Amino acid sequence: MLSAAVTGVGGAERPGQVKMAQAVRHAIEHDEHVAVQAGTGTGKSLAYLVPAIRHAIESDNAVVVSTATIALQRQLVDRDLPRLSEALADYLPHEPQFAILKGRRNYLCRYKVTAAWPDEDDDQLFDPREVSATGRMVQRIQEWAEETETGDRDELVPGVNEQAWRQFSVTAKECLGAQRCPSGAECFAEQARERAGNVDVVVTNHALLAIDAMEEFAVLPEHDVVVVDEAHELVDRVTSVVTDELSEVAVATTVRRVGRLIEQGVADRLQEAGEDLKALLAAAPPGRLDQLPQVLGDTLSVLRDAAFACITAMGSRGGDMWGGGKNDDPEKAGQRKAAFTALDELHDTSVRILEAFGGDSEVDRAEVVWLEGATDRRPAMLKVAPLSVGGMLRDKLFADRTVILTSATLALGGTFEGMARQWGLGPARPDDGGLQARPEQDDSGASPEKPGEGQAGPEPKTGQKRKDWVGLDVGSPFDHARSGILYVAKHLPQPGRDGLPKEYLDEITELIEAAGGRTLGLFSSMRAAKAATEALRERLEVPLLCQGDDSTSLLVKQFAEDPATCLFGTLSLWQGVDVPGPSLSLVIIDRIPFPRPDDPLASARQRHVAAKGGNGFMAVAATHAALLLAQGAGRLLRGQSDKGVVAVLDPRLATARYGSFLRDSLPPFWTTSDPQKVRAALRRLTATA
Repeated sequence: MLSAAVTGVGGAERPGQVKMAQAVRHAIEHDEHVAVQAGTGTGKSLAYLVPAIRHAIESDNAVVVSTATIALQRQLVDRDLPRLSEALADYLPHEPQFAILKGRRNYLCRYKVTAAWPDEDDDQLFDPREVSATGRMVQRIQEWAEETETGDRDELVPGVNEQAWRQFSVTAKECLGAQRCPSGAECFAEQARERAGNVDVVVTNHALLAIDAMEEFAVLPEHDVVVVDEAHELVDRVTSVVTDELSEVAVATTVRRVGRLIEQGVADRLQEAGEDLKALLAAAPPGRLDQLPQVLGDTLSVLRDAAFACITAMGSRGGDMWGGGKNDDPEKAGQRKAAFTALDELHDTSVRILEAFGGDSEVDRAEVVWLEGATDRRPAMLKVAPLSVGGMLRDKLFADRTVILTSATLALGGTFEGMARQWGLGPARPDDGGLQARPEQDDSGASPEKPGEGQAGPEPKTGQKRKDWVGLDVGSPFDHARSGILYVAKHLPQPGRDGLPKEYLDEITELIEAAGGRTLGLFSSMRAAKAATEALRERLEVPLLCQGDDSTSLLVKQFAEDPATCLFGTLSLWQGVDVPGPSLSLVIIDRIPFPRPDDPLASARQRHVAAKGGNGFMAVAATHAALLLAQGAGRLLRGQSDKGVVAVLDPRLATARYGSFLRDSLPPFWTTSDPQKVRAALRRLTATA
């Protein structure tokens, strides 16, 4: 079947692809999990789709494929699955069927298009130009609503901002339900769910996968196999789903929603609590909260109680959903459901923040709370997130299903252990391909520990057997040692906090001149990317683009079309650029991408691991850096004929104790610290390009 699939899509079968397909088949047949690292060009989509489709049709049970990015979803649905289904039709009882399913918020709500709805935002937060632009987007959505057949936001091109879209969509909690909603029979989200319930492969995203696993109600069709592609993103996406926030705008929006549904005096209590919260957050410094200040605790308690009083004043939320028995008033039903949803979120988030400080010690803490400062576009807000999502993933995702996890970057430091601990998995089955963790030390000179030691995977619930899992690295079709050079600029000073040193700018200039442009510059911050762009535009004759000059997609397109062009940017470019061919032969990384020391979540997780006796630096900071470095280095070789250099300017990659752990996370390039050899190699590439 795999051979037929490869032929059908016009590809070439690769040993790594075959090995991966066999591993996925074995995992499905033996009801165990498998984590597969498959380098760029392996053809991993076919490697997991072929055995997954065979299982889905033989068992009459859908398989769910989850991705982190819209781009991969579209590739699967628009390109891979149509061709694959046709290629496999002769080998199966019927031609495989597939569908894409997104969260309800991604679909146009027909009811909300026609019904009056409480104001979602306070226009005073936006300048007139922004309000006008949003107004034009609203008009365009209204026109599109008359002709769309799917209601899928991604089909609205060009896209619209969140403020405009929010006026035409609802969350799952705000939805009236298909039975109660006047537009339920023609609901786009329900139609998408119905399509997904009748196919063999359902393509979705990590966020919806998490919601389906965490919530009591099912969002996805019944399934017993999940493929998590781009699995290196799973923990961050799940963390985002279970992170709650509290702000003055959330309170003000809730007050507007309930104002016409309850007595004014009760609503006024909530408004006053919101004003107190606004004043408090405006005066407080941003950052992590290790202790709950009494004034904040008192304010949150008042807000919690005021929200509960409003919930009580609203009355029944059950069968009387139409409001006071007025079953002919669907407009009021929407208003009541929106009000209950907003009140529940205020109340539950206040309670969650208050309870986050209940542990007697750091070891007992389960969550972290921090204040995010205001910006030009949003107010200050309190946020609360779990220190680990491993337990949730273990109980809700891995317990009852076979899970295949795959990415080009999973074996960090030469082992899957770091990622597995974050997922909540225990030790791998012994025959995991022989991958072993390499002992490392942090900057403090602490004793060698594996990444994540002291952060062991949580124990399964009583009576619940933990499934086995294995890790497998199927390699890459690229000959990294012959096609790429890893250059570590060991002679440069360590990066400081005051911007890019002059020596770094000199080094970048010489490298780009040797490469004749054709450079992707990956920087640890937007400030560094912009500073380098401004300084080097005066030195270089080649075109130099910087993220933010235009939309990222247009900048990448321009970069790919002109080999002389360079593109500088930050986080999204580390993982989102796919430019094969002569337009990219040099990737420059300015510094090891450790999380910022003041990052509230990362610093709290690091300290929590240390409190439990582990190496917090290796478990959190080094693992985060290794993952991003591997993703960044992976931008270089995207096609079989690609050649080039990954230049890391940060000398700590060669000199620090943790350097070998980071290097072992990278593709096996030929490595040097000699700038003369690197510039000569780049000039040879330029001459033959």
